[in-house]
Amino acid sequence: MNDTHAVLLTGATGTTGSRTAAPLAAAGHRVRAASRRAAPVPGADPVRFDWYDPATHDDALRGTDRVYLVPPVGDPDPAAVVLPFLRRARAAGVRRVVLLSSSAVPPGGPGPGAVHAALPGLFEEWAVLRPSWFTQNFTGAHPHAESIRAEGVVRSATGTGRVGFVDADDIAAVAARALTDDRVPGPDLVLTGPRTLSYDEVAAELAAATGRPVAHQRLGYEELRDLHRAHLPEEFAALLAGMDVEIARGAEDRVTDTVARVTGRPPADFRTVVRRELAAGA
Repeated sequence: MNDTHAVLLTGATGTTGSRTAAPLAAAGHRVRAASRRAAPVPGADPVRFDWYDPATHDDALRGTDRVYLVPPVGDPDPAAVVLPFLRRARAAGVRRVVLLSSSAVPPGGPGPGAVHAALPGLFEEWAVLRPSWFTQNFTGAHPHAESIRAEGVVRSATGTGRVGFVDADDIAAVAARALTDDRVPGPDLVLTGPRTLSYDEVAAELAAATGRPVAHQRLGYEELRDLHRAHLPEEFAALLAGMDVEIARGAEDRVTDTVARVTGRPPADFRTVVRRELAAGA
C-alpha cells in the first residue's frame, strides 16, 4: 500500500464495511462511508447514499478512485441498480472496484453473481470477495444469534453439511488489501476460516462459549423458506433456503488459504471469534 487512495465504502455500517474503514484509514487512505443516513463510521467521512436514489450517487462518488461494493441486502436482482451505479462510477474516475459476494454464488449466478460477471467489462482493476458464511451470524443481531439468545436454538436445513465459517474482521482485512495494494490480489477470492464445522458442531461450540444449552434444529427446505419469509422477500427467502440445501450436499465443505495469502496472517478460528464477540457484548 504505497500510494494513498480515496475509497468509497458502500454498506459502510454493515458487518464488513464498518470493519474495513479502520485499516484503510490507518494506512493513510481517505475513506468515505456511504449509508442511507450518512451514519458516522470511525476513520471515515460519512456520506448519504441510497442504492434506490440515484440522486445520491454522484456526490458519494466525487473524488473517489476505489469502491468497496456491497450490493443492496435482500434484493434478489441487485444488478438492476448496481450496474448503472458502476457505469457512473467509471465515468467519475473510479479505477478499481472490490465486490462483496458469497462463496455460494458463482460468476453469473443469482444475486451478486450477475454483478460479478459484469465487472471485467467495466473495470480493468477489480476483485470479488466470496466469503463463506460469517462467524458473526451467531452473534450480534443476525436471526441465528437472536434465536440462540431467545430459545437456545439455531435452525438450518444444512443437515450434516459443513461450512468454513469466516471472521468478518478477516474479510475486512482482505478487502482493505484488495482495494489498495499496487496489484489486485487475484480477481476471485474465496474466503474461509481455518476449519469446517457442521451446525451440530456450531451448536456445541456456542453452548461451550455461552455456558447455556444450544441445539441445532434441522429443518427441511420448505420449513426454512417459510421461516425466512417472515422477514425477507419471498424470492430471497427461497434463495437462502436453497443455499442451506447446497451446504447439506457438501458445497461449502472446503478451506482456502486466501486470508493468509493476502494478509500474511492465518484466519481466525470460529471458537476464538465467538468468544471474542461475546466478550465484547455482541
